[in-house]
Amino acid sequence: MEKGSNNRRDFLKKMACGASAFMLPSMLSASEGHVDLEKLGAMESGSRASEKLDNKRFETPGIFKGMPIKATFLDEVSWDIPHQNWGIKEWDADFRAMKRMGIDTVVMIRSGLGKWIASPFDSLLATEDVYYPPVDLVELFLTLADKYDMKYFFGMYDSGKYWIEGSFQKEIDLNMRLIDEVWKKYGHHRSFQGWYLSQEISRRTKNMSKIYAEVGKHAKAVSGNLTTLVSPYIHGVKTDQVMSGDQAISVQQHEAEWNEILDNVKGAVDILAFQDGQVDYHELPGYLEINKKLADKYGMHCWTNIESFDRDMPIRFFPIKWEKLLLKLEAARKAGMENAITFEFSHFMSPNSAYLQAPCLYERYCEHFGIKL
Repeated sequence: MEKGSNNRRDFLKKMACGASAFMLPSMLSASEGHVDLEKLGAMESGSRASEKLDNKRFETPGIFKGMPIKATFLDEVSWDIPHQNWGIKEWDADFRAMKRMGIDTVVMIRSGLGKWIASPFDSLLATEDVYYPPVDLVELFLTLADKYDMKYFFGMYDSGKYWIEGSFQKEIDLNMRLIDEVWKKYGHHRSFQGWYLSQEISRRTKNMSKIYAEVGKHAKAVSGNLTTLVSPYIHGVKTDQVMSGDQAISVQQHEAEWNEILDNVKGAVDILAFQDGQVDYHELPGYLEINKKLADKYGMHCWTNIESFDRDMPIRFFPIKWEKLLLKLEAARKAGMENAITFEFSHFMSPNSAYLQAPCLYERYCEHFGIKL
């Protein structure tokens, strides 16, 4: 037994001494030739940590640069997007996430749609068949915009009927009264920096430019010339009308028709932000270039409305695929867009969204633009 035991000790000693030839000195104990297994385990763990997988490692060499998103719509008087039922706690967290991502402007997409209104507006409650709202969303959003040093744009009321029926003057009169009330009630907020003319028009409803012109000029006159924004859409292959059998227009038709419309709203509109989702991806650069050309011609700032929801899915609407969003951000950058607003952060890009895909889109965006979370 004693001889066998000595043989085993000699063998282990030789193995340990042999190992010491290629082990770092820090891995050896004070006793010559003895490997400190605890230190070895710590080193192996550190090595594995240094090889931690990172998304940047797998990006392709020619990845698009893109332009950052600096503004978002707030879609609380919803039409075709599910409501998230947020209160002040949730909205506060979302404004904080927006700010972290670099968003400095929020645009309430509308103050009302049909029977649903965002705040208890006396001017609408007195004449329209609307429901009394339980929360003053205008005050809530302005308070948070003040807190996070953002600009806030107020969106007009959309009757959902008068302008569609051709009764443009009724829509105009409603919104003029609303503008007077809103500015008197909320204009003291330092974040109140603009107006959004919310009726979304295309070439089929170009007579709506009368509303843009009159309502826009009135809003600027009442508020000391605050900025006005519009976000119309292109009559492209992904509009409901075209998917139902109508004919999509060419880039040349788009330029000719919007040249006429914008000529009608000179002095009433400061920012032109066409929606980017109604045309196919390979068509988008051509339309963006025309939009920039038209905005320059009429002395308007040219933004792009980057849709962060996916129009290509059979179910409406899910957060867009990151690759598609990046492609559109790159097209906007190359076309010389001055800014990008998205429809819309809280549902489709927010880490707080009810959509499980949205936090991942937020992370991919922040990774790409080097924003630390």
